[in-house]
Amino acid sequence: MATHPALPPSPPEPDWAALAADIGRWGKALGFQEIGIADTDLGVAEQRLLDWLAAGRHGVMDYMARHGVVRARPGALVPGTLRVITARMNYRPPAAAPSEEILGNPTKAFIARYALGRDYHKVLRDKLQRLATQIRASIGDFRYRVFTDSAPVLEVALAAKSGIGWQGKHTLLLTREAGSWFFLGEIYTDLPLPVTAPQSSHCGSCRACIDVCPTGAIVAPYELDARRCISYLTIELPGSIPEALRPLIGNRVYGCDDCQLCCPWNRFAQDAGEADFAVRNGLDAADLVTLFAWTEAQFDARLKGSAIRRIGYERWSRNLAVGLGNAPRNPDIVAALEARAEDPSPLVREHVAWALARHGRRAGEP
Repeated sequence: MATHPALPPSPPEPDWAALAADIGRWGKALGFQEIGIADTDLGVAEQRLLDWLAAGRHGVMDYMARHGVVRARPGALVPGTLRVITARMNYRPPAAAPSEEILGNPTKAFIARYALGRDYHKVLRDKLQRLATQIRASIGDFRYRVFTDSAPVLEVALAAKSGIGWQGKHTLLLTREAGSWFFLGEIYTDLPLPVTAPQSSHCGSCRACIDVCPTGAIVAPYELDARRCISYLTIELPGSIPEALRPLIGNRVYGCDDCQLCCPWNRFAQDAGEADFAVRNGLDAADLVTLFAWTEAQFDARLKGSAIRRIGYERWSRNLAVGLGNAPRNPDIVAALEARAEDPSPLVREHVAWALARHGRRAGEP
């Protein structure tokens, strides 16, 4: 009777709990402040997303509607996904001029603190890829995909589900240890890792972020109307900023941090430990007039590697024109606007004309 050689024994099942602990340790060694693990059930978040889209609160961000429920279904975006590894990394630049000081000086340009250094997409993507490579070195090949605000991912919902914070009333993620000045990133994976427990909310009855919003974009707790949000108006909106909202923007030329600046939990915020998030080109305290004088070539060269560069020179100029229109009238400001009254871009010309009118002038007026 023929005999057959014995099959080699199957490799032992990994110790998933030990691997999860290792992932947390490796992540922190790479510079992340916290690592969590979530399952893929985002049913509650999915319904909120659908309601938000139905109300039209995504504005011209058509990609939000185009991707639809894929955002809330990790397994639809990356087939085979069982878990999502979430990570957060502090970004507040340690040596930046105080935000309140810049906002209080209408001749300065306020830029959201997250955009003062190197583009975070590149920084976090590299570190998440290195984390995935370390996992592979430990257990062998596995399926995964890295995300950093780069695809239809409900990152705040996933981060909250994984327990690295809770969703604040301004819709950003909050933690008791570090407030909200941090970036989020994810690794979708087919590894059956144990999940980490979510936190309870600690916003209580506070409504500081709702009350402080310059344009009233936070229409109710946990509800943001992007069409009124200054970050949307100065970054996502490609066309003309509604005239009624322009005076409310003040000197915020790229994004807005007001809802974070007023949050009590940000008393515990920590500065970035990542050198790439340090201030570049003096953007933490630049004059509106100085930035408005940049040529397109200067814009491209000086903002290479910056998240700001993706909005392009035209929107950048549009935003600065609004800031100059909201600044106190002085000869330098009027002269800066008049120098670009015949700008090649119709969008820029429109906003320059509005700004000049705010200073009692018309384009071409002697």
